[in-house]
Amino acid sequence: MAEVPVLTVDGLSIDYVTDRAVPAVREVSLRINRGEILGLAGESGCGKSTFAYGINQLIRPPGRISAGTVTFHDGSGEDVDVLGLSGRDLRAYRWNKVSMVFQGAMNSLNPVIPTSAQISDVLKTHRPGMTRSQRLARAGELFELVGVPTSRLRSYAHELSGGMRQRVMIAMALALTPQLIIMDEPTTALDVVVQRDIIGEITRLQRELDFAVLFITHDLPMLLEISDRIAVMKDGRIVEMAGAEDVFFAAEHAYTRQLLRSFPSLTGARGDFIRHGGGRLDEKAVR
Repeated sequence: MAEVPVLTVDGLSIDYVTDRAVPAVREVSLRINRGEILGLAGESGCGKSTFAYGINQLIRPPGRISAGTVTFHDGSGEDVDVLGLSGRDLRAYRWNKVSMVFQGAMNSLNPVIPTSAQISDVLKTHRPGMTRSQRLARAGELFELVGVPTSRLRSYAHELSGGMRQRVMIAMALALTPQLIIMDEPTTALDVVVQRDIIGEITRLQRELDFAVLFITHDLPMLLEISDRIAVMKDGRIVEMAGAEDVFFAAEHAYTRQLLRSFPSLTGARGDFIRHGGGRLDEKAVR
């Protein structure tokens, strides 16, 4: 099947400016295709989240976008210059076309209003024709979709577990059926069992609803499992981009190989790490 892009980024650079400009993202170019999961991997501080904020026009001073273009392809033949949007057009683009699951669900949810009210606020802003009962019904549908009991609609953030809070954030991101969802470290601070559940929900929903995902994490083994393609970022630059299988078996960049070696095998000899030699990984070591 032909690859059809939903978002194209060309030469994006983002700086943080104080007494001088400090580059955070450097000339990044990539394409996200419809219905795919594109993983973005790299160590903390390499620019992953800054890049995500940049393509959604969420950079605040002292940050600034210094170069590049971001183009959204809406599927009707019309391309949208994302960095040229402002005001009402920018608000219509966010959530409708591209939504985002922010890092740290507890900090992203308002602690003083029920979770259903936060979803209702999104619908009230972007779907003003919906009645209050329709908004509440839609919130219930979204809770069921992500596996949260509808009895939790009136719950506050502090009354939910970490996994439930993250599911609520995913429900909010799905509220307006966007074509692309950016997920910035969606499993951070969750235990491994809950992480597995959240990843399972994300991949299930992506298959069922056919939206594209930009999945950002430092956890490269996780991306190898769920991604169609993987981009590896180092010091604000994309140093390697390939299919997940190619990254696993034949990583070309030394930094990618370092990331692969940084995760120990669960089945090898004590003290052994995943070995990389001659551009190939020992497949038995990661089973």
